[in-house]
Amino acid sequence: MMDKLFLGIDTSNYTTSLAVVDTYANLVNRTQQLLTVKAGQRGLRQSEALFYHVKNLPELFGQLSRLVPNLKERIAAVAATIQPRPTEDSYMPVFLPGDGLGRTIASLLQVPFYALSHQENHIWAGLASAKGPIAQRFLAVHLSGGTSEILKVQVTESYGFTTTILGQTQDLHAGQFVDRLGVALGIQFPAGAAMEKLAQASTKDLVIPSYHKDGIISFAGPETAARRLLGQEEAADICKAVFMTIARTITKLIDWAMTKTGLDQVLVVGGVAANQIIRQHLQKRLPKADLFFAAPNYSTDNAIGAAYYAGLNYLGQEFYGNVFL
Repeated sequence: MMDKLFLGIDTSNYTTSLAVVDTYANLVNRTQQLLTVKAGQRGLRQSEALFYHVKNLPELFGQLSRLVPNLKERIAAVAATIQPRPTEDSYMPVFLPGDGLGRTIASLLQVPFYALSHQENHIWAGLASAKGPIAQRFLAVHLSGGTSEILKVQVTESYGFTTTILGQTQDLHAGQFVDRLGVALGIQFPAGAAMEKLAQASTKDLVIPSYHKDGIISFAGPETAARRLLGQEEAADICKAVFMTIARTITKLIDWAMTKTGLDQVLVVGGVAANQIIRQHLQKRLPKADLFFAAPNYSTDNAIGAAYYAGLNYLGQEFYGNVFL
């Protein structure tokens, strides 16, 4: 008998993603396509992103079928992201193509289909790649182009998450802050990776003010301050200053949440969380925190968490144990 596999699908604002894991929680293969954003633009409308997902999914699934022998015969369960967060009022049209494809594949193969949120997908990818926290309750920081918040997380019996938002941005998300400055510097959207490469060459410590009060953070003021530096300071120094003000802001947010909840295990996920400058600052400034970071290639939008979720619901504790081996 051929080994069983679990298929995950994620269609976010930025990337079309498919992933397959085996019964031992090993990543077998993945295919994904960054959505096309024209030069000078800072993102896509929902209708544009949905169009690209409809276009990308058949090609990516074809690629995955060629990469994974006997994929059709081996898929034991399918999971797809269907909404941004695990709440009733959370909805974005961009998740419809992945949801539809996942349910169709599951129906044709007569295997179970499991639905989860994009945020749960990020958390499971983070838990698996960081190998922790191994706890029923912990804190999670989600930093991306569409989310900047710290959560109290409770793992449910069905391997979902009950989340309570403890703190969040009152305006721009961290990813928006990064991309707006990157585009202003002439960098192609999404700008994070290119800006990090520039920042690594900086030898100047510019300071952009950071803001946190009682769980509320803001990046609108820092964006305005950063824009004032354009044309006056080197691009590398501006990029470094942007990442450092995000790092200082999130440091304050985590420290506040730990004091408020008494929890000290903190998982950090999302595309912005892949940045090494931010990671190093958090590790240096939060010695009392037990920090877990998603692996960089598991931080950006992907379907790996959804694939794990399919395995978790299908195999239960057997698969859960393999995730944290």
